[in-house]
Amino acid sequence: MPERFKVRVTKDHLVFCAGHFISYEGDKCEKLHGHNYRATVEIEGDLDENSYVFDFVALKHRTKEITDSLDHVMLLATRNPLIHVEDNEGKVRVRYRDREWIFPRGDCVLLPIENTTAELLARYIAQRLLEALKTTHRYTPEVLRVEVEENIGQSATIEIRK
Repeated sequence: MPERFKVRVTKDHLVFCAGHFISYEGDKCEKLHGHNYRATVEIEGDLDENSYVFDFVALKHRTKEITDSLDHVMLLATRNPLIHVEDNEGKVRVRYRDREWIFPRGDCVLLPIENTTAELLARYIAQRLLEALKTTHRYTPEVLRVEVEENIGQSATIEIRK
């Protein structure tokens, strides 16, 4: 019977607290709010010469770098057709219909995604992690899963296969 190995990291330090709002149902927009998000990462693959799929310490470190960059900020999707984000002169102006918000630029992370849903945050983290694994460790996992939990019992997961 063939064997399959998987490593998983989910720690209390792989968390980020951030503000956001999303568009939904085609033309609606949530009120500004925030979550205490938690990321979980899984990698599947064969065992290496050290008899592990990938080093836990390195995986936690790479993931923590990403989650730290999303911590205590306002998450803004720059590709949303309904929510317009303008970045200029140290301020970020955000508009949805007659609603408008202005944030200090240093308090925002402008994400190249369509919406700040848990699904797309998981994809964003997975893409950044995959790039970090390739460039820093010269490693491409057979399967990479990233789960983003935005509330207890409420999460989204992306799976990327080689």
